This record gives sequence, structure tokens and C-alpha cells, in this order.
Amino acid sequence: MRPVTLITGASAGIGTALAHEFAAHGHELVLVARREERLVKLADAIAAQGRKRPTILAVDLAQPDAVDRIGDVLTMYDLEPDIVVNNAGFGLAGAAAEIDLSEQLAMIDVNVRALTDLSLAFIEPLQRREGGILNVASVAGFVSGPGMAVYYATKAYVLSFSEALHSELAPRGVRVTALCPGPVPSEFQARAGVPKPSYPPLFTQSPDRVAADAYRALAAGRRLVVPGIGPRLVTMLLRFVPRPLAAAVSGRRNFSRQQT
Repeated sequence: MRPVTLITGASAGIGTALAHEFAAHGHELVLVARREERLVKLADAIAAQGRKRPTILAVDLAQPDAVDRIGDVLTMYDLEPDIVVNNAGFGLAGAAAEIDLSEQLAMIDVNVRALTDLSLAFIEPLQRREGGILNVASVAGFVSGPGMAVYYATKAYVLSFSEALHSELAPRGVRVTALCPGPVPSEFQARAGVPKPSYPPLFTQSPDRVAADAYRALAAGRRLVVPGIGPRLVTMLLRFVPRPLAAAVSGRRNFSRQQT
């Protein structure tokens, strides 16, 4: 079976940048997202650069059989992951009691359940090939987030789970890295319902910068990577700020963004 790098949420933002980054380093890719037309364009762009054309899978990771479907297609094409990149995810802005519950549960399905399933589904080939797992969390995972409560909670799970998996799988030769970016210009804000996001330039990183830092961190076997000076500073300061105060500041920021 041929080794491939499996990347979810590849149709936009950090996912697209990660696809280009891994392709530039010679990885054969399998790209997963809901929007097939976006995946076709991305595959075309990578192939146009002289790279092997990625295999694309239009799959909604919120569906309970999504990972089984991915596994079936990989088997059909005689492929197996040596790297799994769990980038798919989304957020929803607003008070948890006021946002549609089914949408919040779908967020948990994508951000938590599918990520966990994909992280554990291919341990055998990852171990055999001494591969790795890159899980995209967020600086939001370091603090609770009134105004985006479920999203922040899902990213806290991703961070905790990935750090634990890093320790568990290291003896098997499998690298696990948690990527915790700060604000990144992408479709995320519009999907979350944040009308006019604004952050100081020090705290904002481009998708390409995030992808490059993530690739280097995974290759080096690092447990955690926080791209950019501003976001790294925030995560360091949060160690010394009382959690209620940090939550209050986060909540004010989240709700004020929704009102602009």
C-alpha cells in the first residue's frame, strides 16, 4: 500500500495551506472536505506545480460513518496514511443557550468525535511507517470562552487529547503535534457568525505561516506549536492569570466582536 498524508478540512484556510506545504515536501495527499468543487481546484493547483495529483474525498465529517467511508476509499485505492492531519473544524459565535443545539452538536461531531476517530483509526500503519498526527487546536484551547463556549471547549479537548496522545504514541515511533494558531484570516469568522473580526497585526498569522510552522513542528516531533510571537505570549501569560479573569476577558472580546 502507498503511504499518503490525509488532510481534513482541506478546502479553505489553514487546510489549503497545509495541503500546499505537505505537497511541497513531496507528500502524496488525500484531501477531505465537504465541498468537492473546492477540492478539485486545490488538486488542480497542486498538480499544476508538478506535484502528484492528490486524491480527493467529498465527505461530511459530521456524519457518523464518515471515517469508515474514508477508510473504505483508502483501501479501494491501496493507500494508507503515514500522516494524519486533523484540520477540519468550525466555530459558532453567541451564547450557548441561544445557538441552535443541533448545530452545536454537529460542531462537537466534527471538532471532537471525528478528530478522535481519525487519530486512532490508523495507528497500525502510522506505527509501521513511523508517521505522525497533526491535530489543529487553537489558542482558544487554553481558556474558557463565553460567547463561543462549545467551540472553546472542543479546542481544549483537542489540545489535551493530543498532548496525551503524544506521550502514549512516542514509544511506538508515532509523532503527535497539537497546532494552536491564533487568529488567521480565513472563512472561519464568517462561518462562526463574527461579522468584522479585528486583531492587532502582532496576533494575526497567515495560513501559509501557520502551515510552515506546523510542518516543521511535526517533523521535529514537537508536542505543541503556537505560531507567532503574539499568540505564544498570550498562552504564556494565561498560565499566571486566574481562570475566572481570563474567561471574563475572553467573553467580553467574543461578545463585543458579535456586536460590531
